[in-house]
Amino acid sequence: MPMLFAMPGNEALAAAIADRRGWPVGVLEVRRFPDEESYLRLHSDVAGQDVAIVCTLARPDAQFLSLLFACRLLRESGARSIRLVAPYLAYMRQDRRFHDGEALTSKQFAELLSQECDGLITVDPHLHRYRSLSEVYTIDAVALSASGLLAEWIGANIARPLIIGPDSESEQWAGAIASACGAPHVVFSKSRMGDRDVRVEATDLSAWRGRVPVLVDDVISSGETLADAARRIIAQDFPPPVCVAVHGIFAPGAEKALSALGCRAVTTNAVMHPSNAIELAPLLCDALAHETGAPAAKRIT
Repeated sequence: MPMLFAMPGNEALAAAIADRRGWPVGVLEVRRFPDEESYLRLHSDVAGQDVAIVCTLARPDAQFLSLLFACRLLRESGARSIRLVAPYLAYMRQDRRFHDGEALTSKQFAELLSQECDGLITVDPHLHRYRSLSEVYTIDAVALSASGLLAEWIGANIARPLIIGPDSESEQWAGAIASACGAPHVVFSKSRMGDRDVRVEATDLSAWRGRVPVLVDDVISSGETLADAARRIIAQDFPPPVCVAVHGIFAPGAEKALSALGCRAVTTNAVMHPSNAIELAPLLCDALAHETGAPAAKRIT
């Protein structure tokens, strides 16, 4: 069975994953010196042990060195294998050079992680121009889908939903979620002029009067796409939509922009945020058990 370790801020998710199968949780001390350099100390015996580090990679620049040091420390201490459980995987959006001289950070970041880990488990990474993680990662990399969990939440909490994808990239998302919860769906189109400058073109929603609009997306980052889509929905005399996403990054101003429109945001706990209402531990636990060959164990309740 694997031994789980949590990087700072990931303790609750690591404990939830471990509790489902009775896996041990190791002790890894991580803190900062006054000069902001990282201090790490391992307090668990990992010799010959398969280990997994739980570390969602939202805002990665502030935590990546500590994660790298943790992987090196576990390896030096005799860990047989190291898997990273990163519900949110950073640096996937710069998947080509849009302008001369740009860094292709998706591949560079993947190379760094592949050097330190034997495997990676993540949830709904941004696979737009890459067909799979294997195009950039040289380790076993598993991309899980949370669309079924989002559909389950919508089906249990929203009567007569209308699933709306805010742009063409969300077509597969919206279709899969709508099919799973037995609801109709439509997809808008989007033009992006900059990091925070988007224009959404809405389709006519008049055929769906009486339904509750639900905007679905993989990530809420700046919030501009969902906010502009919400304005188009409200302009057609629909109530403010419920915004359901896997990853709630919520850059400064994003939450305020959505709440000002009357929108409720609902996310998974891939990234800790007050909007978390959808639990990923069952999905991640099953994947980790499969990847490590862990035998079935009685679930702790």
